[in-house]
Amino acid sequence: MTYDLWYWTGIPGRGEFVRLALEAGGIAYRDRAREEGDAAMIEDMARRANLAPFAPPYLVAGDLCIPQTANILLFLGDRHLGPKDDAGRHAAQALQLTIADMVVEAHNVHHPVSPGLYYRDQKPESLRAAEAFRRARMPKYLSWFERVLDDGGPWLLGEAWTYADLSLFQLLEGLAYAFPKRMATLAADIPLIAGVRERVRALPQLADYLHGERRLPFNEDGLFRHYPELDGD
Repeated sequence: MTYDLWYWTGIPGRGEFVRLALEAGGIAYRDRAREEGDAAMIEDMARRANLAPFAPPYLVAGDLCIPQTANILLFLGDRHLGPKDDAGRHAAQALQLTIADMVVEAHNVHHPVSPGLYYRDQKPESLRAAEAFRRARMPKYLSWFERVLDDGGPWLLGEAWTYADLSLFQLLEGLAYAFPKRMATLAADIPLIAGVRERVRALPQLADYLHGERRLPFNEDGLFRHYPELDGD
């Protein structure tokens, strides 16, 4: 089956977590909005009536329409690239949901008042939010992932990578883009998750994608944005 992935064009965003899983798993898919445009995606969502996703990304698999990043990854994990036992399935999903929590907090640094306002309309609040995120939240989250790897490795759940490792990679890439100074000061404290980041980067299944044009770069319209005034040691 060839899946249809729908997500906004022009930004990696939450859709990139799904793309990494599809690419690493060698799973056939079409990136529909990038083929047909955002308007086509909005029309597709409208046609789904009461079961329309709240927001992209969503994955269409035959008659199934699966919204929410973590939910999509659970589906792909069950079918293709995740643990099959109950303990492993729930562990992978717990990791994914924790990554999702940190992604939301990273986004809220530059939109602490409302996602409906421009960054320029909430700069003073963003400066306060960035300070708290850098000083308290970043080390708290990242040290938790580091402790997970203390139990074994080389991957989050042991000897084989799962979608959670791919998502951790994307999280770390995004944080390094948005907060390069802070990530540099934290580097000595997170060598194990840094190792996961490099192992994902070295996966042969991802080589063409990570170094090709289909991989969208981070930019100041997405989840992770680099505003120099929000970064610091």
